[in-house]
Amino acid sequence: MFVRRIAVVGTGYVGLTTGACLASLGHDVVCADVDAAKVDRLRRGEIDILEPGLAELVAEGIAAGRLSFVLGASAAVRHTEQGPEVVFLCVPTPMGVGGVADLSIVESVLEEVRTALPAGCVVVNKSTVPVGTAERTSELLDRADVAVVSNPEFLREGSAVSDFLNPDRIVVGGSSQDAAERVAALYSRLGAPTVLTDAPSAELVKYAANCFLAMKLSYVNAVAELCDRLGANITDVTEGMGYDKRIGQAFLQPGPGWGGSCLPKDTSAMLQLADAADFEFRLIRATIDTNTRQRQRMVEKVRLAVTGRRGGSLSRKRIALFGLTFKAGTDDLRDSPALAVAALLRQAGAELVGYDPALRPDNPHRDLAAITLVDDPYVAAKDAEAVVILTEWPEFRSLDWAHLAEVAARPTVIDTRNLLDPAVARRGGFEWIGLGKNQPA
Repeated sequence: MFVRRIAVVGTGYVGLTTGACLASLGHDVVCADVDAAKVDRLRRGEIDILEPGLAELVAEGIAAGRLSFVLGASAAVRHTEQGPEVVFLCVPTPMGVGGVADLSIVESVLEEVRTALPAGCVVVNKSTVPVGTAERTSELLDRADVAVVSNPEFLREGSAVSDFLNPDRIVVGGSSQDAAERVAALYSRLGAPTVLTDAPSAELVKYAANCFLAMKLSYVNAVAELCDRLGANITDVTEGMGYDKRIGQAFLQPGPGWGGSCLPKDTSAMLQLADAADFEFRLIRATIDTNTRQRQRMVEKVRLAVTGRRGGSLSRKRIALFGLTFKAGTDDLRDSPALAVAALLRQAGAELVGYDPALRPDNPHRDLAAITLVDDPYVAAKDAEAVVILTEWPEFRSLDWAHLAEVAARPTVIDTRNLLDPAVARRGGFEWIGLGKNQPA
C-alpha cells in the first residue's frame, strides 16, 4: 500500500475527522490549528468534539506515529523535510454578508503557506466553498507547480467517522487529471464509487446535494401540516412514499425545521450563486421560507396546547424544552432549529427551562442565554405548562413519563420529532401532540 504525506489545516468536525481517518488508512498525517491550547489537548489525545469513534481513531493514530498536531498552517507544511504531498484545507467558511460564503480564513491560510509549499504538491479544498474557489485558490497561490483540486466532504455530525470510512461516493474535481487521481487514490482502500470531474462541478455537487436534502425536509414538513389539516397520518404517508426507490426513506421525518452548520449556509450560498448567474432559484427560496414557517408553526402548536387558542399569550408561561442541539448525537448548537423555536417562544414571553443530554449547566453557551439550562429532565419539567421535544434524543423515550406528569403543571407534551410512542406518553398521563398525526395544526 502506498503511503502519502498529508497536511490537514483545521481541526474542526471536518478537519479532525479527515486527518484521523486518513491516518487510519495508513497515511502519515499532520493536522494544524491556530488554537495553541486545542493543539496541546489533541497531542494528548483529548478531543472537544462529541463524535462517536473519533477519539479512538485519534488515539490510535498518535500511538502508531501516523497522526500528529502542530500550531499553524505553515508549521504543518514544514513538518517534514520533504513537505506534504497533499494539503487539505478544512477551515471554516461561514455565512457572510448577504448569505455568501466567507472565504477570508481560506485566503489567510493560502497567504501563509504559499511560498512554503513544496513543488508538485496538491492543495485540496475540503471545506464547502462556492463555485470558482479552486480557480481563485490557484490565482492566490500563483504557483504553476502546485495543483488545486476540489474534494467536498459529505460528513454528517454524529456519524462523521462512519460516513468517511463508508462513503457513498468520492468526488474530486480539478483541471489536472493527474492531481485529481492522486487525491482520489488516497481513498482507494474504501472501495467507493469515484466521480472525477472539473473543479466547478465538484464544488457544485456539495451545494446541490445539501439543497436537495433541505428541500426534501421542507417538503415533508409541509406534507405533515397538510396531514394535520386533512386528518391523515404522516407516518403512514412517508412509509408509503419511502418504499418508492426513487424517493427512499431518508430525510422523510418531520421536525421543527432543519438547521445545523451546513444546510442553512449552503442554501443561502446556492441562492447567491444563482443570483450571480442571473438565475432565480425559486425552489431554494421556497425551501428556506417553508423552513422559517415551520419554526413559527411549532410555536403555534405550543400556544394552542397551553392556552387553547392559536393566538393565546405565553407570557410568563413556564415551558420545558427537551433537546437543544441541532440533532441527536452531537453537542453542536450552530443554527439549531431547537434554539430558533426557543427564541420565538422567548419573544412570546415564555419562561424557558432546557435539558439536553449533551449539554452541561456548568459549561454555559452564549446561545443559551435566554434558557435556564438544567441537568435533569424532571427538574426541567417541574411546574411546566408544556414539555416540548425539539431534538430526537432516543433517551427521551425511556424517561418516566408518569413521574414527569406528576411534576408538570400541565401534563402536555408537544413532540416536534414524533419521537415518543403516543400510547406510552398517554399512559403516563400526558396529552401527546405530534406533527401530522390527525391533530389540529
